[in-house]
Amino acid sequence: MRSLAAASAMFVFVYANPPARAASVQPLEIVTKSGVQVFSVEMATTEEEKTTGLMYRKELPDGKGMLFDFSPEQQISMWMKNTYISLDMIFIRADGRILRIAENTEPLSTKIISSGGLAKGVLEVIAGTAQKYGIQPGDRVAHPLFNKR
Repeated sequence: MRSLAAASAMFVFVYANPPARAASVQPLEIVTKSGVQVFSVEMATTEEEKTTGLMYRKELPDGKGMLFDFSPEQQISMWMKNTYISLDMIFIRADGRILRIAENTEPLSTKIISSGGLAKGVLEVIAGTAQKYGIQPGDRVAHPLFNKR
């Protein structure tokens, strides 16, 4: 009975207290045909941060996001399980060029969203961001995670 109470208490603690935000926040720039867009991104570098991502969040302001470091470059698969807000997922190659954009992802879905090729990072921003700022595959992302060329 005591272990059941402990398990119940743990369940309440884990699900009543969503995961903390990633520890590091850094600037990131995307160079588009219409200009440079600057974002403030939380870094997801540990396995726990990458697994949790933006789950359980109720909002994500414009200009904010999360950058996932999947070094080295690889095929990446994401999903929207436990993610309450629709996102744009921007898959970025090691050279900093955008490989693919999955726009307006479906909240709470377990459908797999693939990078469609080798990528080193994924930038998650609020849905509609890519369209709003004219962000397209081939655009350059400036951030220390990616090579300058």
